[in-house]
Amino acid sequence: QVQLVESGGGLVQAGGSLRLSCAASGRTFNMRAMGWFRRAPGKEREFVAAISWSGGNIYYADSVKGRFTISRDNAKNTVYLQMNSLRPEDTAVYYCAAHRTFYSDSDYDNQYEYDYWGQGTQVTVSS
Repeated sequence: QVQLVESGGGLVQAGGSLRLSCAASGRTFNMRAMGWFRRAPGKEREFVAAISWSGGNIYYADSVKGRFTISRDNAKNTVYLQMNSLRPEDTAVYYCAAHRTFYSDSDYDNQYEYDYWGQGTQVTVSS
């Protein structure tokens, strides 16, 4: 079992930055790829970024590439999402998730490959 708790969301002006954190409990965090997803009002949940269990592979959605950075600290059981140059269209609830398969980042952008989810943290970007 993995329990995930996100933090770091809030209200920020366009062009600003936020850093989300996702703290994990359980012994298998460092065996799993981790992903960030988001759900904007009235829209489906979408992939944002993912990082392999070792941190060696990193993936981004085109919409955030060059602005967001995902990282992880396996010693702290934590994954981060640094968000820069925020835009109003980044407004959403952001969720972190743990991949269902150990040592795999297959289908990293498919939410159904993730078995464990946090409760989400709201990010609001004002124009």
